[in-house]
Amino acid sequence: MQQAFVGIDVGTSSARAGIFDENGSLLATARHPITVWHEAGSVVEQSSSEIWAACAASVRAAMAEAALPASAITGIGFDATCSLVVVDDAGNPLTVSVSGDIRRNVIVWMDHRAIAEARRVNETRNDVLRYVGGSVSPEMEIPKLLWLKRHLPSTYHSAGHFFDLADYLSFRATGSTTRSMCTLACKWNYLAHEQRWSGSYLERIGLGDLASDEYARIGTEIVAPGVPLGAGLTKSAAHDLGLLEGTPVGASLIDAHAGGVGTIGGRGESGEPVDVRRRLAYIMGTSACIMATTGEPCFVPGVWGPYYSGMVPGFWLNEGGQSAAGAAIDHLVRSHPAYDETVAAARAAGMEILEFLERRIVSRAASLGEAALLARDIHVLPEFLGSRSPFADPDARAVVAGMDLDVDIGSMERLFVAGLCGLAYGLADVVESLRSHGVESDMMVISGGAGRSPLVRQIMADTTRLNIAVPKTQEPVLLGAAMLGAVAAKSRGSIGEAMASMSAIGRLSEPAATGMADFHRIKRKVHGLMRKLDSDSRDAMREIASIAELAAKN
Repeated sequence: MQQAFVGIDVGTSSARAGIFDENGSLLATARHPITVWHEAGSVVEQSSSEIWAACAASVRAAMAEAALPASAITGIGFDATCSLVVVDDAGNPLTVSVSGDIRRNVIVWMDHRAIAEARRVNETRNDVLRYVGGSVSPEMEIPKLLWLKRHLPSTYHSAGHFFDLADYLSFRATGSTTRSMCTLACKWNYLAHEQRWSGSYLERIGLGDLASDEYARIGTEIVAPGVPLGAGLTKSAAHDLGLLEGTPVGASLIDAHAGGVGTIGGRGESGEPVDVRRRLAYIMGTSACIMATTGEPCFVPGVWGPYYSGMVPGFWLNEGGQSAAGAAIDHLVRSHPAYDETVAAARAAGMEILEFLERRIVSRAASLGEAALLARDIHVLPEFLGSRSPFADPDARAVVAGMDLDVDIGSMERLFVAGLCGLAYGLADVVESLRSHGVESDMMVISGGAGRSPLVRQIMADTTRLNIAVPKTQEPVLLGAAMLGAVAAKSRGSIGEAMASMSAIGRLSEPAATGMADFHRIKRKVHGLMRKLDSDSRDAMREIASIAELAAKN
């Protein structure tokens, strides 16, 4: 019987499982929803117990669809959002919520409650920050730990383990507290290239107590992605997942990084050797990540990294990103007066709303690239959740210019295309920052929601002047997770070998004629003006706040 591997991916709103054969072909996939609690103050929380149950339900459903016996699965890998999980010594949940709800023990990646703590860390200008683009984000774990220590000290001091979500899942599967170099280097300020935590850094920012017990609460044993953990699946986890006890489990990846592993090493039609250092990975979901792989560390201000073995073991990673990508487009469309009418029309046509809008737009355009001309007079800076990179401004907010009083579907189409252009210009900002610091690339491999859209791919090609490719597999993030299982099972000798043998490049979008490049260059100027307007507006309002505070004191 041919062996197969399971990849398990936990996103913001669901857990998914995919089953792949030795060649990387998808055999089956399943999805299960998870609850997300949103509260005022940019608070977003989840339950680790519910997430694990969703993983189990997804694996069981995918196995049923594939009609495979449990004995066919020889390796498992997990990826997840970079959310913070807090449990006690026995692995039981501890609340991270001011509500006191014990179920809510996960601070979700997009939770921005720790903006003040992130600012405090960045003000130290500690040398460790050189390895995160110069500043931490409130989306990372160190600011969230500081928030817990300040606001929920009972939870903080009772915690037996602080896990990145992906590491929690491998812990739940194997009982091993070993962490992945990917999660700790990219989100916890672990110095992977020196294989150490910086005790002086943690002491300086107010987390020096984490050094006790050799950093046992945040990670003493740290390994590269794909390294087998413990003795494989425990009896309890195997029962939950419907698999065999002892099945190898590979050290995990963050979800976007799994997408990178599942895409950038893909072989082309001619089977030519692939240099992953010449390819960018763009993974678009609720947020977006732009990943660059280098042989030597590259310091790019405002772009996270360089992280050693942060994605591909043995290489350095720079990670740009946009906090709101798919979420930004969804929000723009839902906020338009024609939303209900358009949803009804889309359902009648048997399509989702974004696919429906794109088909209408492209059908009327002279070419795919020229469809962007629809957004000539409307402009969107889609920073609804702040700016990750290269500006590293979590306080940034969205700006829309050129709105009129039209309420029809045509008006929604213009706003939709303007939003896509705004995302592309944010991507171009990151690509240019990388280029200016010596990170050159020939191709960007795109996955996630954006990968399914020819219009998105063309706008990004025209904006960045890169060839934009999509992977052959429909599920590159799940494939990246499954590759971890293949390496843990020793079916593949390394992540690099798994990438080369289990993934391939599919369709290619090339930059259009120069005229569209000029159009996007001019619109990018407007994009920059809106960014300045947003920044200047916040500065002005801070001045007003200072005057109000002074008046209150008098």
